[in-house]
Amino acid sequence: MEQDRDEFEPIWAAGFMSGTSIDAVDAALILTDGIRVLDFGPVVERKYAPDERLALKQATEAARHWNWDGAPPEAAFAKARSVITRTHLDAWAELIDRFDGQVPKIAGVHGQTVLHRPPTAAQTGATLQLIDAEALHEGLGTPLAYDFRTDDVMAGGQGAPLAPAYHAALLDMVASAESAAVLNLGGVANITYREAQGNLLAFDTGPANGPIDEWVDRHDAGTCDEGGKLAAAGHVDESSLALWMDNPWFDAPPPKSLDRYDFSAVLAGGLSLEDGAATLTALSAEAVGHAVKSFKERPAYLIVCGGGRHNPELMRQLDARVPSTVRTAEDVGWLGDSIEAQAFAFLAVRTLRGLPLSWPGTTGVAKPMTGGKVLS
Repeated sequence: MEQDRDEFEPIWAAGFMSGTSIDAVDAALILTDGIRVLDFGPVVERKYAPDERLALKQATEAARHWNWDGAPPEAAFAKARSVITRTHLDAWAELIDRFDGQVPKIAGVHGQTVLHRPPTAAQTGATLQLIDAEALHEGLGTPLAYDFRTDDVMAGGQGAPLAPAYHAALLDMVASAESAAVLNLGGVANITYREAQGNLLAFDTGPANGPIDEWVDRHDAGTCDEGGKLAAAGHVDESSLALWMDNPWFDAPPPKSLDRYDFSAVLAGGLSLEDGAATLTALSAEAVGHAVKSFKERPAYLIVCGGGRHNPELMRQLDARVPSTVRTAEDVGWLGDSIEAQAFAFLAVRTLRGLPLSWPGTTGVAKPMTGGKVLS
């Protein structure tokens, strides 16, 4: 049960997010008491340069080869942490400049996820986000909240997704008593479903941009399917799609989470560039539709945020495969590219004030869990 809404004074908080698509650092400011969102501040996107993106990709590949077995690949990790610190401080400088030089009361940073292992009946999960919190804290000059996932994982939870607390606060701003869902399309797709009675359920639905980006990159056709043009020029291989959807993971009960590479571009081997892009795009949408059809009551609308909403072909596939009205974040007055960064600002304030970050319905923990560490 949330504490009284009037107990905490709202403060300005900054949040940062670097997703598994490895395209940019997003930074954002919100005014919040950790329960409500009272105002949105400036947002910033600091794109990664090719060498920075390469360092983060190499750290991810090194982490996958390591997989918590033996000595960690510290050289690759150290290089990635340096990139994360430098690029986050660049984003911070621009964010503060846009905020007329004011410094928020706290910042929340996620770091770069390079490896994630969901829990099983026999093994506790594990998750790794690369960040040099001390160096970043020194550069920011304001209290810093970080390491939001570890406590949840150690308690037997999935450690993901963590944005549902913020999604719920955003849904409170949408004047509707109907059931609704928020879909984030990053490297992986995750959904937050709020029943009309207010109960929350959240989980990863399947792959999103990650395999599509990887497919395009493998063919030296760019870093992503810009504007969904490749997918639009191709044809969905429905037999391959049906085979992929036979993966038992899709029918596993939530909460559940994925590593970015649990579904990869390898799936589309043998297809043409365009048909592979089309079929991987359809997979993301089909997985979302499969998840929505499993809900006790269909959400009246699905609000889409994250980079995937910029892909017209992915949005078209969602319209065709999801049995709910599909809207974009902008349709309801949100900033769809910045919601994950805003979420970590929100979680930073919740961490500061000892409020839960995850619940049984969002990560599978036995009881509501606080989490995160704060450098003050």
